Amino acid sequence: MRLQNINIRDPFILLHDGTYYLYGTRARTAWGPADGFDAYRSDDLVEWEGPFEVFHNDGTFWATKCYWAPECICLDGIFYLVSTFGAEGRAKGVQILSSVSPLGPFAPMTPDVITPQGWDCIDGSLFVDEDGTRWLLFSHSLPDDLRGAYCVLPLADDLSHATGEPITLFHADEAPWSRPIPFAKAEFGIDGDVYFSDGPYAYRDGDGSLRMILSSWGTRGYAIGAALSESGRITGPWKQLEEPIYKENGGHGMVFLTKEGERKLVLHYPNDSLKERPVIVDLR
Repeated sequence: MRLQNINIRDPFILLHDGTYYLYGTRARTAWGPADGFDAYRSDDLVEWEGPFEVFHNDGTFWATKCYWAPECICLDGIFYLVSTFGAEGRAKGVQILSSVSPLGPFAPMTPDVITPQGWDCIDGSLFVDEDGTRWLLFSHSLPDDLRGAYCVLPLADDLSHATGEPITLFHADEAPWSRPIPFAKAEFGIDGDVYFSDGPYAYRDGDGSLRMILSSWGTRGYAIGAALSESGRITGPWKQLEEPIYKENGGHGMVFLTKEGERKLVLHYPNDSLKERPVIVDLR
């Protein structure tokens, strides 16, 4: 099948042993009860096989909704799926699953989330620093933080637990292009200015600089912006680009290199329920 026929949000592409693997949030269960994640496989980014169910809640896993934004990374021969989960009566959080195959089956590494208990946290992303330190990059979002925080948490080498306290890098309202969401009162019952912090992803550019893409609300809806670490470290400080790199009704992207070494951005567009599709664009 072609990308335009795959209905997912929050796409993530892993290139492993010459094969591309695509993960994402199932659009049909994004806003209600959910129980799993799928992956797709391709040799050329054009034709895709799947879906292959890579994780399924057999009834023993705690989460019943908010199965969002699975990101897959391979470290030391183990595949880790970093995902958002939720359930009634408790805050959303990020949990890490593992497998010996990019197609799973994945199983939780720990019985609960790795983000701070009681925090509403979404969109976890693993980043490995040049010295080998593992970090969890994530959004500390509403209703906790109305400015929309982007945070990092240092992790053990085996990703089993945090080794320190979370660090707030910056807030969505610090990006010059970011705007308060216009539906905070109607959808969340919150008065005043409320900012989205969504989909952070950090990567090394070709010149060695450390960059991050992030999603928030702009003048034309859901959008992706970018920031540069002035120290070259994940802890920043971070300088925001003045304008978003993807401006209208699309977001939650990540950056990957093709087999040919070309840098690409994949995101979902449009940001409309059951119409979302992965879109791959060139990035410079």
